Amino acid sequence: MKTREVKIINQGLENEMEVWGYRPCLWKMILVGVGAVCSGGLLLLLLYWLPEWGVKGTCTHTSLRDAHTLLLRTKDEFRQWFRAKVHVMSAPGKKPFDSLELQSKALLPNRDGDHSVSPVHEELHGKFPYRQPAQIHYFTHHSTKYYWNDVLQKFESYKGLEDVKVSCASVHSDHNSGLPKTLQDYRRLFFGENEIAVRVPSLFKLLTKEVLNPFYIFQLFSVILWSAEDYYYYATAIVFMSVISIATSLYTVKKQYVMLHDMVAAHSVVRVSVCRGNKDIEQAMSTELVPGDVIIIPANGMIMPCDAVLFHGTCIVNESMLTGESVPITKTSLPSSGEEASRSYNMEEHKKHTLFCGTHVIQTRFYSGELVKAVVVQTGFSTEKGQLIRSILYPKPTDFKLYRDAYLFLLCLVGVAGIGFIYTIVLSVMNKVPAKTIIIESLDIITITVPPALPAAMTAGIVYAQRRLKRVGIFCISPQRINICGQLNLVCFDKTGTLTEDGLDLWGIQRAEDGSFSPPESEAAKESLVNTTFVACMASCHSLTKIEGELSGDPLDLKMFSATCWILEEPTEEETALHNPIMPTVVRPPKHNIPEANQNNPLTPNMSCEIGIVRQFPFSSALQRMSVVVRKLGEKHMDAFLKGAPEVVVSLCKQHTVPHSFTETLETYTRQGFRVIALAHRQLESKLSWHKVQNLGRDLIENNMEFLGLIIMQNKIKQETAGVLSELRQANIRTLMVTGDNMLTAISVARDCGMVRSHEKVIIADAVPPKDVQPASITWHYTENPVQTVKDNQTVEINLDEGVYHFAVSGRAFSVIAENFPHLVQKLVLRGTVFARMAPDQKTQLVEVLQSIDYTVGMCGDGANDCGALKRAHSGISLSELEASVASPFTSSTSNISCVPNLIREGRAALITSFCVFKFMALYSIIQYLSVTLLYSILSNLGDFQFLFIDIAIILIIAFTMSLNPAWKELVWRRPPSSLISGPLLCSVLTQILTCLVFQVLAFLLVQQQSWYETWTPQSDACNVSSSSLSHSLNVTSPHDHKNIRNYENTTLFYVSSFQYLAVAIVFSKGKPFRQPSYNNWPFMLSCIALYSFLLFIMLYPVPAIDSFLEIVCVPHDWRVTLVVIITVNAAVSFMLEILILDIILWRLVFRGNQGANRPSESSSADAPQVANDRWGPSFLSWLFCRRNKPPRVLYRHLALELQDDVDWPPKPSTITFATDPQSRISAPL
Repeated sequence: MKTREVKIINQGLENEMEVWGYRPCLWKMILVGVGAVCSGGLLLLLLYWLPEWGVKGTCTHTSLRDAHTLLLRTKDEFRQWFRAKVHVMSAPGKKPFDSLELQSKALLPNRDGDHSVSPVHEELHGKFPYRQPAQIHYFTHHSTKYYWNDVLQKFESYKGLEDVKVSCASVHSDHNSGLPKTLQDYRRLFFGENEIAVRVPSLFKLLTKEVLNPFYIFQLFSVILWSAEDYYYYATAIVFMSVISIATSLYTVKKQYVMLHDMVAAHSVVRVSVCRGNKDIEQAMSTELVPGDVIIIPANGMIMPCDAVLFHGTCIVNESMLTGESVPITKTSLPSSGEEASRSYNMEEHKKHTLFCGTHVIQTRFYSGELVKAVVVQTGFSTEKGQLIRSILYPKPTDFKLYRDAYLFLLCLVGVAGIGFIYTIVLSVMNKVPAKTIIIESLDIITITVPPALPAAMTAGIVYAQRRLKRVGIFCISPQRINICGQLNLVCFDKTGTLTEDGLDLWGIQRAEDGSFSPPESEAAKESLVNTTFVACMASCHSLTKIEGELSGDPLDLKMFSATCWILEEPTEEETALHNPIMPTVVRPPKHNIPEANQNNPLTPNMSCEIGIVRQFPFSSALQRMSVVVRKLGEKHMDAFLKGAPEVVVSLCKQHTVPHSFTETLETYTRQGFRVIALAHRQLESKLSWHKVQNLGRDLIENNMEFLGLIIMQNKIKQETAGVLSELRQANIRTLMVTGDNMLTAISVARDCGMVRSHEKVIIADAVPPKDVQPASITWHYTENPVQTVKDNQTVEINLDEGVYHFAVSGRAFSVIAENFPHLVQKLVLRGTVFARMAPDQKTQLVEVLQSIDYTVGMCGDGANDCGALKRAHSGISLSELEASVASPFTSSTSNISCVPNLIREGRAALITSFCVFKFMALYSIIQYLSVTLLYSILSNLGDFQFLFIDIAIILIIAFTMSLNPAWKELVWRRPPSSLISGPLLCSVLTQILTCLVFQVLAFLLVQQQSWYETWTPQSDACNVSSSSLSHSLNVTSPHDHKNIRNYENTTLFYVSSFQYLAVAIVFSKGKPFRQPSYNNWPFMLSCIALYSFLLFIMLYPVPAIDSFLEIVCVPHDWRVTLVVIITVNAAVSFMLEILILDIILWRLVFRGNQGANRPSESSSADAPQVANDRWGPSFLSWLFCRRNKPPRVLYRHLALELQDDVDWPPKPSTITFATDPQSRISAPL
């Protein structure tokens, strides 16, 4: 493969892929055909499972331009391969946004060479006559089309209007009239139908895909082999299990497809009004829409069939489908003038003006005779909803060490099977066994060593855990992630609605007058305040609306408005037509609250207090503010009111209006955990008309404001929060807060809920971006500890000795540090506990950084701004039951964080269960392998019904019941291992294998040394049974056993191995500290007791009918007693090795250090392994297992050890770090 031909598609995006071009090669295809015939189709299966081999085996490498088939490989850690077929399309132009006016209308034929044209192309045949069209190569991958670009010499996808970098102003000027039908048809060639098509595969297609799974192919091979050996009963049982498994899987997959299809199809096709020029409006189906179309939003609302940008009018939208927040949001028209209008339209930046696909437009705000219009930006799978559906349809594989190790372990078993395969062939050839028997018996060894019931048994534990989670109100859409929850060592929490109560209560207000603060007031609805500008701002600066007579909107706005006791009225269309200027929304105080006109107040001379809201600039998380333009009834001028984060509002105010004590007052409130909002006001010029205001940019309105004062809101911590965080801390699980709130408020909440303890230091990293000649810098502020801690000198000294500290970083500082101080990012997040003012994408970025230093990250949020982080984390837990929980693997019906410990406990239990089942199934296959290998040495084997009894009565029952142990009641400090290829687990498996081997060989050799032993024949009578006639009748009727199943060795090994299965099941079925003890698992205990009783009974008191069925021969009573002794000693040795050696010596003294601690310097439990290793015994064992002074394998622990030796870390108080010289710190007074 030529390296120079490697091209990248989706460069810089999450789904970035490498692509190579291939064309069919005749001689390779002939060779593959011959190979497929010779291998009985196995070669075709191999090429189906490995797309890379399939393409390279039948094609030859060529340039992408000439390729017929493409080979794609993802650039993430999974390196997945895909193949795609290249098609050719005929079109009048080469790009969707080419102007057709520059060309004559061109011909669109319906065929081109050997590539077919899709149905949409055939439908459009003949719409572009008179000219030879361009030939465009394209391929489809994961519901996205990629088109060949001749200029760039690569494939690229077209998303929509954003591709052409259209400015906000040009949306108003160039895209406001809609598209002609011809241009719409042309663009549809590239963008396709506007639908998120979730095709429900036919049952036959699903069945084919399921049956071609390597596991089922292996089962088919096993069944054919067993049938050839006349093992019909066991073969039938496996077929029966497989059919049930396939049927269950098909039902589940089909049901998920149907549910997803119904969810999408419910609103995907609607009738819309489309503009075809300035005044032409026609009705069309939403599937016909393309980027650039102009649609009219009806007054009574609609479900959006596409992503569109609003350029005329206002909409009230419920975006719960995307954001998880059912609060109606006001969407305003795109700016048409000012600095903002010159910027390129960006969906993320201008989302306050964008209507997203799948969201519900509840109602529109319109003006008499005006229509609410929007330009279609993206359609189909390119929309936000389309991308969400695509992520569900084509999920990334779950990357967890357990599954990777499981495959390695299976490969080891295959290796063991290979040894047995060769051993069987050699032994059979030496004993001159017929060729047919050699082939069957040697292949049989492989089916014995790789257990066919393994996947079903492994899944059982996860299914049971999912059920238990459902009982405690946690719903899971990605069951494989339950195991990953067992490894979580860090959980990020959103603050508002997660750690604290969802709603805010008004604590009080503090007005500013003449450059100083008035005393705080608890009531904003007092008669004396009705005429004040402060209350007018509270009553009008919001985005509330009335829906079916009820006030609706942001909870903070609702609390603020209700505190004023004012009334909001939204006039009808007829009423608005009577006003000039038009005021769509009016707020006024209740009539009994309006005092006599206050002559001294310049804002309200003898006038009513009615205020009309003329224009809204909605709240922007990026700007951290919102504003409105209002006009009081009877006034000639308009006023602007602003509210937002205090630091932001103050920066937009005239400095002489801001009280000198502003910073101290703000800190006083934020330190106590209050949420503070600042208000400001500005009187606008009289010459500003309603129409002029509609076209002004918010930057022209939001400056030169007069500071009005502060609103203090109280956000109470949920009563469960502190207890849960304490439980997580004791379990050695690190917690941190990621919030959009104020820094000091967040620190206060972190202290109050115990995330930061009272004696611990908090260091605020305040970063400033480079400006002119000044480089970027970080100033390190040390916050004051609470007063009660400072009084206790001893506590302070201990704190300084321990060096316990936390970093607090704002979203702005996080961006600056990531860009200018990349070497500090990992150091900061290692001890970062509070991340404030974080934007949604920064939350996701933080999760990625934590994962990059080997943390297994959980994210718990209310679903509002946390969708990205919930999806990115190893385990996302949404506290919102709305549709946005689709982004999160787990959704809790309880709206507090008590679900987090429950999920981790169940995850740990499920993970340990997976280990137990895997170890048990591995031992089962090895025990059976040992039995069969020993029996092959005397040209014998286990009988059909012996296999059946072992595999059905013992293995399946035990494997499915041992998974039922519930989770342990509390979270412990230890974490379960994440790898099957770890010291304790490997030692456990190997010691049990050796034990089983020793006792099987012992029993096998001992039976041959018995005085009564002889080569068994139907006439043998080793039992000395008193009823000789019965024995004789059995012997007469029994035909000669040509397979040599009935013999003393077989009977002995059958009994010994049957008890070994039960012994290892009980040994491996661990309880505390991650699962409840096995005696609480009644189905498992009853199964074990019943099987032990049955086996002991048929061994000590043989029943002829059962002996005949199981093909067991009669042995003397003394030998049966000897077998009981061997079995008892075997069980005792297994228990001693597992509990004494592994659980006590190896795990506690040697491997325990591998668990480590998240914060080595502060966790007392982290020092315990080191103390233990200082003693001679554990030191010797550590040396023996090569673990002495072994560096930690996880990056975060390695980084923590490095920082312990760094004398310059953490930075000293009152220092500044500059980007130019990361090591130099210049002391500066702060």
